[in-house]
Amino acid sequence: MVDQFEQYDDADVRDLISEYPMAWLLAASGRADQTALLPLLGEYDDAGALVSLLGHIPRRHPLVPALQADARMLVLFQGPHAYISPGQVGIANWAPTWNFAQLSIEAELDFLPDETGSALTALVGVMERGRPAPWDVSAMGERYEMLATRVVGFRARVGRVVGRFKLGQDERPEVRETIIGSLGDTPLARWMRRFEKKRGGA
Repeated sequence: MVDQFEQYDDADVRDLISEYPMAWLLAASGRADQTALLPLLGEYDDAGALVSLLGHIPRRHPLVPALQADARMLVLFQGPHAYISPGQVGIANWAPTWNFAQLSIEAELDFLPDETGSALTALVGVMERGRPAPWDVSAMGERYEMLATRVVGFRARVGRVVGRFKLGQDERPEVRETIIGSLGDTPLARWMRRFEKKRGGA
């Protein structure tokens, strides 16, 4: 039987990565110094499934030699989350809980020294999209080339994706609506409503 919190689709994966691009990268070694928190861009096939993650990392980071020796890594994305108190629900004997959305991704990394510039401009382009006056790396002039030499681009080939979207699916409809109302206009409330619609709710 599939866990109700692990029922999601490719669009959920895509949107979580798009909204929360900062991810933990952990080397297969498991060493604490061989981890990094980095912004990543998802790359998808024609059907919308995640196939790779594009990013860049400082060349001097301890994670670099670790991944050169063993390209396997774990990538962790954390979406919206919040503690839910019985006081928000108005039921004294209701147990407190924590609602959240997360992705755990097994991947193998390829360093792309010749594509570092493309990785940088792609990230900036996505982050600046929609701003009144989008910034472009060309504004840095010669300083850009100097700074770009300090990082290296990479593409992580995605293997297994495991998501967990604990967003009130196990609650009675009236309790779920009360929780959503108590959260106000927040990303978590929006994601709870998203999964409510998947259940056929309002």
